[in-house]
Amino acid sequence: MSGRMTGKVALISGGARGQGAAVGRLLAREGADVVLGDVRDSEGQEVVREIAAAGGSAMYVHLDVRKETDWQSAVEVTVSRFGKVNVLYNNAGILSLDGVLETSLEAWNEIVSVNQTGVFLGLKHTIPAMIKAGGGSIINVSSILGLVGFGGGSAYQSTKGAIRILTKQTAVQFASQNIRINSIHPGMISTPFLDTVAPEVLQSVRQMTPMGREGTAEEVANCALFLASDESSFVTGAELVVDGGYTTQ
Repeated sequence: MSGRMTGKVALISGGARGQGAAVGRLLAREGADVVLGDVRDSEGQEVVREIAAAGGSAMYVHLDVRKETDWQSAVEVTVSRFGKVNVLYNNAGILSLDGVLETSLEAWNEIVSVNQTGVFLGLKHTIPAMIKAGGGSIINVSSILGLVGFGGGSAYQSTKGAIRILTKQTAVQFASQNIRINSIHPGMISTPFLDTVAPEVLQSVRQMTPMGREGTAEEVANCALFLASDESSFVTGAELVVDGGYTTQ
């Protein structure tokens, strides 16, 4: 542990597995008190046990990001336990690669409620606590599909594009409050998030990636650590792309 996050308190949505869990483990190793929020309670509690066994500080809260009351409770519990909130990793999301014609209104609304409304509610209820703490860092998880087009995923891409712009708007609005807000844009990352994607689609994306492979959750977490830490103190409203070169073409 090098202590890059010593004294910081981080709240992570979608923290039970994949990128969220990897970020939680890394921030805890770097000295942060970590609060993992998710709807996968048993998996989230297991990550907390792993962090504790490694000597870190963590707790779990049930957090359905679609529900305003869950966000209010998550922030309240975090402040009650650790005294403040310095970092929000706004991560929870669901994936669909269906195009416009294949997407039902019900599916559209579900994806928007988790991916877009969930990020909005995280901002809305965490920022006041950050202001009281004297500032902080928020990392909104978008995607390379919030930057470039793809042949499917109309609802998913729409939400990730919206996150990109919401990040810039709030970065401007709260810069004077010492709150930095950035977006991170992962490419194809080897996590359970990809379990529903057809193998031929994954292979196609892999072949289109200059580095020729998927990224790892730990590689995304290393980038998130930079944005969460004071090392990125003059970075706000930015897009950090983690995609093995996919979007350079």
